[in-house]
Amino acid sequence: MKRIIGLLGVFLMAAAMLCCAGDAEIITSPFEEGRTITIEVTAGEHFIHDMRIGRFLTIHNPPTTAFWIEDMDGNYIETLYVTEKAGTGVWKKTPGEEPVGTDSRRPGSLPTWAHRRGVIYPDGLYLPTSDEPMPDAVTSASPKASYTLTTLIPEDLERFVMFAEFNNSTDFNDYYRSDLSPGDPGYNGNEFTGGQPAVVYAVEVDMTSGETVFEMELIGCSSPDGSDGALSDDTSRLTTATDIVERVTIFVE
Repeated sequence: MKRIIGLLGVFLMAAAMLCCAGDAEIITSPFEEGRTITIEVTAGEHFIHDMRIGRFLTIHNPPTTAFWIEDMDGNYIETLYVTEKAGTGVWKKTPGEEPVGTDSRRPGSLPTWAHRRGVIYPDGLYLPTSDEPMPDAVTSASPKASYTLTTLIPEDLERFVMFAEFNNSTDFNDYYRSDLSPGDPGYNGNEFTGGQPAVVYAVEVDMTSGETVFEMELIGCSSPDGSDGALSDDTSRLTTATDIVERVTIFVE
């Protein structure tokens, strides 16, 4: 009975998430003024991942996502956008997680973004909490399809690196399996939260180059369990994770 109640809670949580998913265009900016840039995300074949719960229930989950910028020396500047659950720390408990009724933590969700941002919270993790969330200006519910993000970049920022991190829960494969335990290579959470690690894309943007379009490229995958911010360029064990997005394009004025 306890497991049935837990599964019902997961279903209601997912249903609420899908009902409030974002529109095709998200307008956001952490800066009050600056130059406008537009990020166009083209959904890939596995942008929406089918999460099976029990024998009869399937939930269609969009990816957890973060966009941020760094200077040319690798110093974090600012988060431009992060999906709501990662940005606010409001992850609901899945069956088997205790204590029931409290928020859960998902260190494997967006570990590269979290560690590059460099903010450590009272529990020792780098992800925001519900008590200390990211600003509303840079968070929204996860879009369910291709979308456009319009934001501002400081006027005096001429060259920078744009990063994006995407992660789908329960996209297990033959290496990142659902039967792994903490400490096993490839472990990334339980059967409701684990799967392949987050994938990271990046592009150098030179606002003085005269170019107006920059294409992001896959540069690696994050720590599977989120225990550190290491970025591996070995993506050979990934399968559907490399098809979360088809293309990510940056347009500048």
